[in-house]
Order: sequence, then C-alpha cells, then structure tokens
Amino acid sequence: MRMAKAFAVFGLVALAACPGTKTIKELLDDPGRYEGETVRITGVVNQSVGALGFGGYQVNDGTGTIIVVVQGGGSTPRVGATVGVEGTFRSAFTLGSISAAMLMEKQRRVK
Repeated sequence: MRMAKAFAVFGLVALAACPGTKTIKELLDDPGRYEGETVRITGVVNQSVGALGFGGYQVNDGTGTIIVVVQGGGSTPRVGATVGVEGTFRSAFTLGSISAAMLMEKQRRVK
C-alpha cells in the first residue's frame, strides 16, 4: 500500500512539473486572471458522478478542490484516481473568502 501511495505522489509531482500546470489554489486565489484560459491541473478524484457520457468530478491537489465538467461523450474517472486535466477555467463567483469555479474538460490523463 505504501508503494502505491509513493507512486501516486510521484505521479502527481511529475505531472505538476509539466509546463503550464497550476495549483488549484492559484486558480481560486486569482480567478479573474484565468477566466476563459486553458489551464492544467493534477490531483486525486474525490467525488465523481456521470451517466450517458455527461457528468463531473471533483479534483483535490492538496491545495484545494475544483469541479471538472465532462462535456458529453466522455465518462468520469473513478473516485481515488490520480488525474491530469486540461480544460477551460470558468469562475462562478467569489464571496468573501469563498471562490467557486470549474474546469470544462478538454483532455484527461489517468494515472
């Protein structure tokens, strides 16, 4: 089990080293800067719901969580999967210290 966790952490670090990868905290701390931009994140799937090619899942990278929306024709990854996602960032709102945002998935890699 420890070996699996070590590989998962190594995978996250390797994916995070890819150019253009942002932490979820970076995205949520300055949502206006990334609005409509294509960004990359990596993390572990906390929640996932999907049916008939539509759905969404929540990714946690250790700095925060964000919802990723699957735009038809795809399936959602299982809870616990380590993923690298590229998508369009959309800021829903910021109210005080709470920011809600999502990624519209373009590409996904599952480790």
